[in-house]
This record gives sequence, C-alpha cells and structure tokens, in this order.
Amino acid sequence: MAKVDGGRLTTHVLDTASGRPAAGLKIALYRVSGNSHRKVKEAVTNDDGRCDEPLLEGKAFQTGQYELIFFAGDYLRAAGATLSEPPFLDQIPIRFGMGEEKHYHVPLLLSPYGYSTYRGS
Repeated sequence: MAKVDGGRLTTHVLDTASGRPAAGLKIALYRVSGNSHRKVKEAVTNDDGRCDEPLLEGKAFQTGQYELIFFAGDYLRAAGATLSEPPFLDQIPIRFGMGEEKHYHVPLLLSPYGYSTYRGS
C-alpha cells in the first residue's frame, strides 16, 4: 500500500461505569496483513482519555487493516473495579480498515462488562 500524507488515526476512551475519561489506559496499535500482526505503536491515554498525539499521521499513515488492543483489565484494576479472574474483559481488540486518506477516529466506551465503538469524527 502506498503511503499518504493527509490521513490520521486517533482514539478516545471513556469509562462509562464511572462517567469519566479513562486515564492511564494502555493501547497498542498493530498493522494486520493476512495472519501477520506488526506492532506500529503503543500509547497511554492522558487525563482526558485521549492520546497526546495521533496514533498515525503524516508519512506514518498508510491505508490498510489495523487492530487496536485496549488493555482494559489493567486499567479497570487500577481504577478500583472488582474483577473476576480472569476478568470478563481484559484485552479488547478492535480490527478496522482505513481505505482513504482521511481522519479515522476509533473511540471506545468501556465498562467492566461491556464496550462499544464506532467511527467517530
């Protein structure tokens, strides 16, 4: 796939159980090609539940298939949630495609027993 200069990828995590941004949640981004996963970046959410910079932008942005892994179990334990072992939600993978040179925003709404996502703006 050709590199493009105008696209970017961002995320935002909200803790719906507490009604607050999910600060301190680790995220890993992988590029997916067939059965191959190549780690592209790791980040940790700030106090607003966002990453301090886009996960991909400029020359680092490429169209293709990606997977975000949200380390929800670690975050929920640190936030004081009582979780079973193993927790119902531990690592949450979200696989998605980026086929155009645009802004892709992949937010996560999280609680100990459920989550949702969508293509945001």
